[in-house]
Amino acid sequence: MLDHHVGKFTEQSQLIKEIASGLEVFWENPCYLPAEEANRYTKYSMKDIEDAEERLQRFAPYIKIAFPETEESNGIIESEIIEITAMKKWLNEINEKNVEGNLWLKRDDMLPISGTIKARGAIYEVLKHAETVALEQGLLKSIEEDYSVFASKEFRDFFAKRYIAVGTTGNLGISVGRMGSKLGFNVTVHMSVEAKQWKKDYLRSKGVRVIEHETNFSKAVEQGRAESNANPNSYFVDDEHSEELFLGYTVGGYRMKKQLEDKGIVVDENHPLFVYLPCGIGGSPSGITFGLKQAFGDNVHCIFAEPTKMPSMLLGLESKLYDEISVEEIGLGGITVADGLAVPRTSGLVAKLMHNYFSAGYSLKDETFRRILWNLYDKESVFLEPAAVAGLAGPHKLLESKEGQSYLKKNNLKNKLHQATHIAWATGGSMVPDDNREVFLEEGKAVSEQLAKF
Repeated sequence: MLDHHVGKFTEQSQLIKEIASGLEVFWENPCYLPAEEANRYTKYSMKDIEDAEERLQRFAPYIKIAFPETEESNGIIESEIIEITAMKKWLNEINEKNVEGNLWLKRDDMLPISGTIKARGAIYEVLKHAETVALEQGLLKSIEEDYSVFASKEFRDFFAKRYIAVGTTGNLGISVGRMGSKLGFNVTVHMSVEAKQWKKDYLRSKGVRVIEHETNFSKAVEQGRAESNANPNSYFVDDEHSEELFLGYTVGGYRMKKQLEDKGIVVDENHPLFVYLPCGIGGSPSGITFGLKQAFGDNVHCIFAEPTKMPSMLLGLESKLYDEISVEEIGLGGITVADGLAVPRTSGLVAKLMHNYFSAGYSLKDETFRRILWNLYDKESVFLEPAAVAGLAGPHKLLESKEGQSYLKKNNLKNKLHQATHIAWATGGSMVPDDNREVFLEEGKAVSEQLAKF
């Protein structure tokens, strides 16, 4: 049953009507602005990205000690991009239009420590909190110190008297849990009903307290926040309202500038860059987009992707109600194979902030996630968890929808597509246990054999 105040939106908006029907949609952002103009409407700037990058550089000596897998990168948490020509060929074969230009995969599924994009924002926020507390209590004398001291017994004992909590569908909790517990904090992760069992088991094996909720993501966050707020020594990583999470992600977006330069990939007015980002509550795609926009300005076009069962960002932006509307109010919700994106209500903080930056967004059915997952593995030998493949449908959704064509025309991009670079941002998958991986692959293969095209 539709709530009465939402009913009027389904009457006024054909898109919301289609969203409520569970259809795959493509949305062109009517509020999209040139980067320079959009920057005037936000309090964040290049200075914030630089500040976050500098903090991560300060912590690199500690990270190198605490997580030996980062030794090769000198304590910097970063991932590679790979060109996926066989996947592009398959996508072109099963769709009506051919994507020109090159298709790349950003391998955040291989990020050290937690193997997901959440390693960017979540780890940054935990480190920022640790630095702030250590400075306030005089344990850290200044930011000029060698941060390898964070690996000392003195620092671990100090943090052992303090607490960190987070509410999550899974991956955010893994990143907060790993970094928080490694520093010495007592970490509690509130897991929503969508969370996979293996993620709970993994966190418990790392000494993290896991509380399982029989409720959705928003309710788990609410309960986690309430418990944390009752303890003066507890810090809550708030996925719905966190500026620090957002700023941690911005660094990943901005770093793409050097990464593409190193690959010899040109991004300018005649060589557009399209980046497709899986979207749950919206923190990671928003932060990445903001960083990309500061790096490439109007030459980058950022498009987010959600499951049809939980298109909270699409609904929030199209209705302009942002976090004041839940997908449950238009009859959606439930379990989706893309569990990492299973968020019924978007973050008001980032939805309002990004309304002028996102170029577009789209939604995918569960069978589309499964099918792409299998074919990426089959064609490129790359396994991703279901939520992480969302970006790979983007280039064809853009080309084959009237809204996508409208965006390309308005931004004078149609005659430049042969020189375009498309990047699908892979958000996780390397930590999925073998038995779960086999199930995903079997399901994906079965769906692939049944379906002809998206």
